Amino acid sequence: MNVKNLFSEFNSKKILVIGDSMIDAYLFGEINRTSPEAPVPVVETKKHEMRLGGAANVALNLKSLGATPILCSAIGDDKEGKLFIELMKKENLITEGVIISKIKRTTLKTRVIANNKHQLRIDEEDSSPIDNEIELIDLIQKLIYNIDVIVLQDYNKGVLTSNVINEVIKIANNNNIPSIVDPKNDNFFNYKNCTIFKPNLAEIKIGMNINNELRNLKDLNKVTTKLRQQLNSDAVLLTLSSRGICLDSHNNFYQFPSYKRKLVDVSGAGDTVISVAALCLSTNINYSNLTILSNLAGGLVCEALGVIPINKEKFLNEAIKTLKNE
Repeated sequence: MNVKNLFSEFNSKKILVIGDSMIDAYLFGEINRTSPEAPVPVVETKKHEMRLGGAANVALNLKSLGATPILCSAIGDDKEGKLFIELMKKENLITEGVIISKIKRTTLKTRVIANNKHQLRIDEEDSSPIDNEIELIDLIQKLIYNIDVIVLQDYNKGVLTSNVINEVIKIANNNNIPSIVDPKNDNFFNYKNCTIFKPNLAEIKIGMNINNELRNLKDLNKVTTKLRQQLNSDAVLLTLSSRGICLDSHNNFYQFPSYKRKLVDVSGAGDTVISVAALCLSTNINYSNLTILSNLAGGLVCEALGVIPINKEKFLNEAIKTLKNE
């Protein structure tokens, strides 16, 4: 496989990203004392940052890899929603797929980072289902033209209702567009007939009601095969955190260990994994290489603090070395 040609091919891809979006806020500071009011540290704030998160971070990863992402999501009619659109425009992301919900608030996750460590996260959100499903589905129908892959990014914040999920997968299959899903447990079994289903270890254990740690390959193969058959999907791509990744398809089962990294922050790694997997799915590379590249990308973004999109040049250099050694 020519890795450079593959990465060049990413530039021509158009990806529809559907799901829950949010703002990731960061308070960076230092801890030098304990509060006299309670036994808690005092963070002296040095810097504030606002970044796109959730499905919007998937869009950022795809853009960073050279593709053209179109985000379909719902935000609240609030100041955070206005800021979200401003951040999208600043990143030169297409905004026509984002609708306004009159009953929901825009999700805001604030991470407190002090002394180079993630100290606390504060979530402000409304996880109730969106009130404008039909509007979103109609918009997706309009935006489907020339789309190479559909990504469904579920954070249980109300955008991906069972009705939206069913309609989107039906639209994808009717138009011969592959779909890849990053699920959460509320809708775990609603993604029937998707192409690739990408849970993490905690999600598959809850979803499949499994109590053991799934430590050996035989158990992993058994549970991923069972899930793939239940969903009637082409493959299950299972991330295993520090243990790497595995993929179960009709023909094969692959498992690859994680690459040695200086882990700083795992936030957003799943967004990067599904972005790379989606782009690989839009090409003709095999599932083995798709799994290797997704695994590699997820590890790379864990070397930086906070949720950030992957650096394409660094990823390309790492991919060339890694696939040469496989």
